[in-house]
Amino acid sequence: MKLITSRDNPQLKTWRRLAQETTAYRKVGQFWLEGDHLCRAAVERGMQALQIVMCETFFEEQGPRWESSTAPLFVLPDALFASLSGLESPARMGFVMPWTTEKSVLPDAMTVVLDRLQDAGNVGTILRCASAFGFRQVLAIKGTAALWSPKVLRAGMGAHFGLHLVESVSEADVATLRIPVLTTSSHEGPFLHELQKNGDLPRLCAWVFGHEGQGVSDSLMKLASHRVRISQPGGEESLNVGTAAAICLHASATTLF
Repeated sequence: MKLITSRDNPQLKTWRRLAQETTAYRKVGQFWLEGDHLCRAAVERGMQALQIVMCETFFEEQGPRWESSTAPLFVLPDALFASLSGLESPARMGFVMPWTTEKSVLPDAMTVVLDRLQDAGNVGTILRCASAFGFRQVLAIKGTAALWSPKVLRAGMGAHFGLHLVESVSEADVATLRIPVLTTSSHEGPFLHELQKNGDLPRLCAWVFGHEGQGVSDSLMKLASHRVRISQPGGEESLNVGTAAAICLHASATTLF
């Protein structure tokens, strides 16, 4: 165990960058995983931290539990650890994890395509739904919130570690998928529940979810074999994209076809 107390420690500056800059992981080749829940989720998936960082009070409570790890362990005063986080509610421990870019698109995998989604909470929520409902791959069109940013990781609650994630994909990459592509629409196409009832909703498919304000781009819409509406008997104009994704992915996961 190594104790760090100086705010000017070079290692601390690197951790702070990873924790606070949304795309720092792409330049550093590492990402910051904050909170014991996420750290445990990574360990359960067989992932190995490069470094373990925790505040003094957490080390006093649970330090021995983590000392068996082969990764070096660093302990910081509580206030210094809190200065690392870019989250509204800082946790008390974190991992520094290795990161490498994934470029290969799996053409036959159940897939979610994120088309320029901006909100980290929405992106993390959709990753969590994708993992829960058996979708293996998530493709993020350029302009989508950084998938490995601390806020998306927090919202994903460990879903990242069971998914094949590819960032900065193009529409041409989406076109290489060999499965039906489905998009949501607020004004055209059959209703989701009717497709499911009639056996016309494919289980093996790719769902495209679009920008919170602009929706799915016209060019991606042209790739879709189905444009699907979600019934809203209460009369709201539209649904939050995270909510819409949960409904659509669950429907595909539970279809018999």
